[in-house]
Amino acid sequence: MKLISWNVNGIRACITKGFKDFFNKIDADIFCVQETKCQEGQVELEFEGYTSYWNSAEKRGYSGTAIFTKKKPINVKYGIGIEEHDKEGRVITLEFENFYMVDIYTPNSKRELERLEYRMVWENEIRNYLLNLNKTKPVIMCGDLNVAHKEIDLKNPKTNRRNAGFTDEEREKMTELLSAGFIDTFRYLYPDKENAYSWWSYMGRAREKNVGWRIDYFIVSKDIKDRIQEAAIHSEVYGSDHCPVELEIKI
Repeated sequence: MKLISWNVNGIRACITKGFKDFFNKIDADIFCVQETKCQEGQVELEFEGYTSYWNSAEKRGYSGTAIFTKKKPINVKYGIGIEEHDKEGRVITLEFENFYMVDIYTPNSKRELERLEYRMVWENEIRNYLLNLNKTKPVIMCGDLNVAHKEIDLKNPKTNRRNAGFTDEEREKMTELLSAGFIDTFRYLYPDKENAYSWWSYMGRAREKNVGWRIDYFIVSKDIKDRIQEAAIHSEVYGSDHCPVELEIKI
């Protein structure tokens, strides 16, 4: 099974920059999108053979997630059942026979870390949500998690130490999630691979120089780690300040 996750930084803009071409070429079984930045009816995007599910934020032009899937799920859930989080359209869960697929767009702590306190609440709630799902069947979770977990996951760890996405607090929450029974699929296969990034600033020709961060993930239940076949970062694909990430898993 081939799975793709991509923060498109505005689906309408990304469509004009090759989104459909990549979608068709990669031929994923499930394709998850974050930061759609659109409301229902603002974009027409259908692919033959796929069913799509959209979760938009109440605030226009902000956040939002979507999933395109070849196989129809047994059940679909938008959000995690907590209004404070759900109004931003950050989570979609598809239940299949053998697993849950969860598409997540984690809140950014922002400059001056003005949203760090909220982020800590979010992290605890989303971990509890995933753990509850995991009691029933294995979980495959993906998305822009807005954190570089280890120093190897960004180009300049020393100068970014207290910046959003690389604070001790955010990194510790990722450690807590993984310690609770989950696997970072890319690092599971490539524990020492350097210069592997999924996001680059638009400033200072960062992408051209590969001055980036790995903040887009596929996280799976530890129970199914032996089914992981491949994990990839498609840094050659443009259209957003993020690039798509891929997981191949037998499930």
